[in-house]
Amino acid sequence: MVEAVLIDLFSPPAKLQNNIQELLHNTLETIEKCSSIHAPCVYVMCCQRPGSERKGEQEFLLPTRRGFQRLKRRLEVVCALTTAAALYTIKQRLDEKDLSIIKVIVPTSRKDLMKVYIDHLFTAVYQFEFKDLRVVSDCESLQISEPECEGQTLPSQDVALIQSEIQMYLESLPSLKGELTILRSTLIPGDIFLHGFTTRTGGISYIPTLSSCNLFSSSKRRDPQVVVKENLRRLANAAGFNPEAFHRVKIDHANAVCIMGKTEPVSYDGIVTNQKGVTLAAPGADCIPVLFADPVRKACGAAHSGWKGTLLGVSMATVNAMVSEYGCNLKDILVVLGPSVGPCCYKLPHESAKEFHRIDPECVRLFDSASPYIDIRRATRILLERGGILPENIQDDSITDQNQNITFCTACHPDKFYSHFRDGANFGTQIGFISIKD
Repeated sequence: MVEAVLIDLFSPPAKLQNNIQELLHNTLETIEKCSSIHAPCVYVMCCQRPGSERKGEQEFLLPTRRGFQRLKRRLEVVCALTTAAALYTIKQRLDEKDLSIIKVIVPTSRKDLMKVYIDHLFTAVYQFEFKDLRVVSDCESLQISEPECEGQTLPSQDVALIQSEIQMYLESLPSLKGELTILRSTLIPGDIFLHGFTTRTGGISYIPTLSSCNLFSSSKRRDPQVVVKENLRRLANAAGFNPEAFHRVKIDHANAVCIMGKTEPVSYDGIVTNQKGVTLAAPGADCIPVLFADPVRKACGAAHSGWKGTLLGVSMATVNAMVSEYGCNLKDILVVLGPSVGPCCYKLPHESAKEFHRIDPECVRLFDSASPYIDIRRATRILLERGGILPENIQDDSITDQNQNITFCTACHPDKFYSHFRDGANFGTQIGFISIKD
């Protein structure tokens, strides 16, 4: 069932450009007569008229809208200077109402262009169906019909212009939820390495569970890649790294490690390098983003350690890669555990808890319960120490620093961090990142 109708009148047919009120009225009237187009919400996107920012485009179009309020439809006209701005505003309205199935009524000449905008600003969560809006012969009446044929691919230069327009618009948006904040460890020497752990503030993601500095996009979430890219750009500016030399692990919840400069595995939860200026990153939204630094050999790494990866030894696999690839000495490697879910909040089924109990009984609380509490940080520390990392070279300040300046419990601090455990499937993601300074 269609949940919303989007009418693109941003660049209307030439014959009707001079009277946007009449065009809007005729379009809505045509929709009302079309039994196949019914939705509780109707959004109309228009180009903002010169001077309309002073008196308000909504006021300008009010006579047209008033005639359709009696039809018990929620009708909203969105006017903006660019298509990107108008469409992104409508996306916000759709997300506020959790709407995903949209019928798009668009002039035939703009259909291919509109599809490119939608591909960049939306994810696979949304379903779009297109209908053509055409002027019939010389009578200037409108007709809404099924597309006559599949759209054509836009020239690459047109796609590049659209991408640039979207990027410029997103860059103009204010940061949400406060300034961008980076947590840094005192264990990792700042004269050699650039590093940090992000919090959830200072980005442009607006969906509550993703707001505001979400740094991961997937087909199952509503944050598109362009928004995540803008959040990353802002982080890179604040931290001082090059976003074009940024490499994030490709999560598999296992223990594979990528060696920068060698063939990249299909998926991996650890990554290491000795190249200067290359930033490595591991995500976390309850799972532990773990950073590794060897100031002697000048090598570094990052790992994503969830409960499965912890049991599979992803942290020691990352350490071993640094030793074998770059000649690092175990006693020189520094390890910092980032914000992650604590044993105060994290539960697993009893069968999974048994594996942590085998590592150390103190990794499990209420072991005899159906869902014991698990300490994946303690398990990670124990496995690292057993592998040869010195205890004093491991920072988990949930036990060593009463101020807890880095290893916060993500589930306990909704103002600071994202949490899958707390927020459910549409959760945001923070990261830990590290690079060797030039």
